[in-house]
Amino acid sequence: MASDPHAELMKRIGQGDKQALAQLYRALEKAVFRFIQSKLNDPFESADVLHDVFIEVWRSASKFEGRSKVQTWIMGIAYRKSIDVHRKRGRVSVTDDIPETADDTPDAETCLTAGQEAEHVRYCIETLGEDHRSAITLAFFQDMAYAEIAKVVGVPEGTVKTRIYHAKKLLMRCLSGRVQRGAVA
Repeated sequence: MASDPHAELMKRIGQGDKQALAQLYRALEKAVFRFIQSKLNDPFESADVLHDVFIEVWRSASKFEGRSKVQTWIMGIAYRKSIDVHRKRGRVSVTDDIPETADDTPDAETCLTAGQEAEHVRYCIETLGEDHRSAITLAFFQDMAYAEIAKVVGVPEGTVKTRIYHAKKLLMRCLSGRVQRGAVA
């Protein structure tokens, strides 16, 4: 991808350039770690998964086809490795019981600015199911488009829209309840 600032680094990594890997790591480490941390909620385990992600980048860089941005591709690896950790833990993802409908409005900030304090937002995000939390985290904290999120999590774009729609509704419900009660996270 011509507009991808990391494409040249991936090409060099694919050719065995360790310095390019170090550069890419420095550029994406914080964003990838935050994403993993949002899924695992354990900084030590998240650091291990981050390490595994970049080992996979090193091993697979030559197979990167450029059909997505490098960051999207790496977030996909991080997503799959995080899911593997959940499977190893034996956790079951429970879905929320709201019927699925697509959200065509890209107004993401409405949901996240509803809370009066960041603690409320963080608390409410943690209450979301795994699928909803991933979609919200990638959309709002990693600033990814729905199409990119769909590639990362391996579902159709419409499913991502639906997950974000429901996650925003769940967040609004949680935030409004916390603000009304004056709850502190």
